[in-house]
Amino acid sequence: MGFLVNPVAGMGGAVGLKGTDGLADEAIRRGAVPVSPRRAETALGRLRAVDAIFLTASGEMGESLLERSGLRYQVVFEAQEKSSFEDTRRACRSFLEEGVDLIVFCGGDGTARDVSDVTGVKAPIIGIPAGVKMHSGVFAISPQAAGDLIREFLRSDLKTRETEIVDVDEEKYRSGTLDTRIYGVAVVPYKPVLVQERKQIYSAGSEEEFKEEIAIFASEFMRDGSAYILGAGTTTARIAEVLGVEKTLLGVDVVKDGKVICRDASERDLLGIIDLVGNTKIIVSPIGAQGFVLGRGSQQISPTVLRKAGPENIIIVATPHKLKETPRLLIVTGDVDLDETISGRKQVISGYRIAQLKDVAASSNV
Repeated sequence: MGFLVNPVAGMGGAVGLKGTDGLADEAIRRGAVPVSPRRAETALGRLRAVDAIFLTASGEMGESLLERSGLRYQVVFEAQEKSSFEDTRRACRSFLEEGVDLIVFCGGDGTARDVSDVTGVKAPIIGIPAGVKMHSGVFAISPQAAGDLIREFLRSDLKTRETEIVDVDEEKYRSGTLDTRIYGVAVVPYKPVLVQERKQIYSAGSEEEFKEEIAIFASEFMRDGSAYILGAGTTTARIAEVLGVEKTLLGVDVVKDGKVICRDASERDLLGIIDLVGNTKIIVSPIGAQGFVLGRGSQQISPTVLRKAGPENIIIVATPHKLKETPRLLIVTGDVDLDETISGRKQVISGYRIAQLKDVAASSNV
């Protein structure tokens, strides 16, 4: 199989950049650390017994990780020391020329676009999730799930299906506008519990009414003197609207006593606020159809932030329709022990003083 890693994927999340395309140097300046190598290594850890040879790119794009993992590999593409999207595309062309059965990549939607631009439907692909935004249907729900999916595919136990490659305009995304487009179609090994669905956006009159109800209820309980971290999304944005404050739609803000005390916060900002204020609660909403509550989209709410605020202070909000269309809610923070702590049967606020019980699972164990 072909194997490659985008070494800078996901670095912008915790530092509030909402993506890393073209901003890797800025992410590093803000104190970001690599995310994708660790996640790729987790997936490879599930593949030590497979009978396969990995064709890869040199250096940090794959060779270094495979060497440490002890898996059989061969370098078929020499990447630049500071790799770019062109290296991703050229590596994939090399993989196709070698006749690989599967291409595995670690990154986000931008990497998925680069891979699928070359492969189309010529070879199946699977993504190890490591980006800030992952709306496409080519990603496993966790690095562990990616390893299991690859292993089952290599045993010929899985069928494939076509899915859409979806990405957002990062410049608009950073300025608060969600412009999502379908860029192509790819073939992916498919097992329902291991592969995520493409992100869905729900729009209907009843949806807006329930968001309003959730927001009115939240505006009441948020007057308790605590600081409230509001994750990204339209439901949390409606809460801010009812409070009479401006929300960063695609970022993380902090509200206390009806006022914004930090807008578009980074992980560092959130940790500082918890130290300063003390009692802090976190309001998040799941991604439509995918079900991710934490670990996707609002990566500023990191494992360190969650532990410091206290897992018991996480408040989940979602409309009844979104809950109906989302089979399960998922946690994928990158900290397996924390994911296990947070998981279980949880109340989800779905209206005015109304909540539903929903199973929340650690994606590494699904």
